[in-house]
Amino acid sequence: MDLTNLKELLTDDDAVSPVIGVILMVAITVILAAVIASFVLGLGDQAQQATPQASFSWDYDAGTTDGGDWGKELAQDSNDGQVTITHDGGDTIEAGRLSLTDGEDTLQFDGNPYDSDSEITAGTTTTAVIENDDELSLIYTNEGGDNTATLSSYDAPQA
Repeated sequence: MDLTNLKELLTDDDAVSPVIGVILMVAITVILAAVIASFVLGLGDQAQQATPQASFSWDYDAGTTDGGDWGKELAQDSNDGQVTITHDGGDTIEAGRLSLTDGEDTLQFDGNPYDSDSEITAGTTTTAVIENDDELSLIYTNEGGDNTATLSSYDAPQA
């Protein structure tokens, strides 16, 4: 082997640049595909707007209409009652994100005993005056206001 050919072989870098270019293009493509796939599959959106996981119990007291925490009452006649809703466990929820509906009227917290920035945690209770055959739902609305989810439902007993 000739010494000039050996020197030429050691200083020849023609193939180095294309190999590095191909490796970088493959890496960028894989990263871009992973990001796009996470949003197409909804993983990126779920992380930002997850519905809280919480359990609630409902306790109905027929004939009791002492008032409620929801700004107005869902009941108007003498067969009304009061329901106490208790957060039994799970995620903490901002009070202003919760509403109570009977299918006709939807009520928001009115600030008593919690303001809209209060956090609803395990053990927190609230009351509402309802009609004895109401079908109630506790609704969560996400921060953007574009998605809602029913966290808990309750069918009040018939009179």
